[in-house]
Amino acid sequence: MPNNWKTWEVFVRSQNGIAHRHIGSVQASDADMALRYARDVYTRRDAFVSLWLVASEHLISSAGQDQSAWFETAHDKGYRQATFYPVPDGVQNL
Repeated sequence: MPNNWKTWEVFVRSQNGIAHRHIGSVQASDADMALRYARDVYTRRDAFVSLWLVASEHLISSAGQDQSAWFETAHDKGYRQATFYPVPDGVQNL
């Protein structure tokens, strides 16, 4: 593989109105090639409405950070939890 190829993270959305989810990665020399590879590899079996790619070098991770400081739930602030609010009838995705 040539030295100028990068790893690209692939995110897909199966229907409008819901969030994209990470499905895998591809390696390519540029964004157009990465998009074509991702389409060929990840959209063969499932139907998607959107495909996002991000060069892995541009992702920032919280790995290695103090987990409790970053992710501990504020138990005295229930309104920050999705379960605090009632879900209206007929709503499938929030």
